[in-house]
Amino acid sequence: MNKFFTYRREPAFLYLIIIVGTGILAFAIKCIFDPIGLVTGGFTGLSILLKRVTEIFIPGGVPLWFANLALNVPFFLLALKIKGKRFIWRTGIATVLLSGWLYVIPELDFVSGDYILASMFGGVLAGVAMGMILWANATTGGTEMVAMLIQCKLKHYSVAQIMQVLDGMVVLTGLYVFGLRPSMYSIIAIFITSKVTDTILEGMKFSKAAYIITEKYEEAAATIMKELDRGVTGLEARGMYSKEKKCMLYCVVSKKQIVLLKELIYRIDQNAFVVVGDVREVLGEGFIEYKGR
Repeated sequence: MNKFFTYRREPAFLYLIIIVGTGILAFAIKCIFDPIGLVTGGFTGLSILLKRVTEIFIPGGVPLWFANLALNVPFFLLALKIKGKRFIWRTGIATVLLSGWLYVIPELDFVSGDYILASMFGGVLAGVAMGMILWANATTGGTEMVAMLIQCKLKHYSVAQIMQVLDGMVVLTGLYVFGLRPSMYSIIAIFITSKVTDTILEGMKFSKAAYIITEKYEEAAATIMKELDRGVTGLEARGMYSKEKKCMLYCVVSKKQIVLLKELIYRIDQNAFVVVGDVREVLGEGFIEYKGR
């Protein structure tokens, strides 16, 4: 799945990903976060707040789809003036789609007051959705777009830093409206969402990288290439204590092969020094073939 999901970047496929991603996000917002009052930041969080606050004036409050669209429009116009239409094209489509999904999805409560289920399941769904949308080079507008616009004036702050402040203000407002308990679970949902989003964006096919220092590097490299069918790179190194020049081997293998790799090395040289690290994603022969956009 990782090969299919990560590198098919035809325009039609990208827009399909945006459609599906915004649908999943809308479901998480309308059927999980909103019924239980979890304000997870962004304009969608503000939309939940507006709906609850306006319930005393309007039956059912301001609809989520309308609030999300109305909040985004002024900032889209400002971004259009500052950044140009190419910058906001996909984001505009994603924002309209999200509001459209919020309009058509019925108001259903899938968590029945269970804050743990709402924060965990909703966080996972929102993380998957945001990962899909961001992977397709789009956003749903909101605080990310506001942060980009503010960063044009406050260049010494990053977009991520400004977003943290903006989302923090939304969550604090949710604390005032919904109380302490929902706000605490909102933080859990935000954390889960960010972790799942990072996992999707950075790749889900993990591998292992090994740095090998051995006197028998020629034999070790030949054995790895023959028995594991993996490439090996020799790096020129120098021991700072002995001042001797050495050849350090660098090799990337799958998680299943790392045990066999260590056995092969220590079978050849029991005095070998091996460092093993995690690799998030590997492109190239034997792993994931990169096909471009």
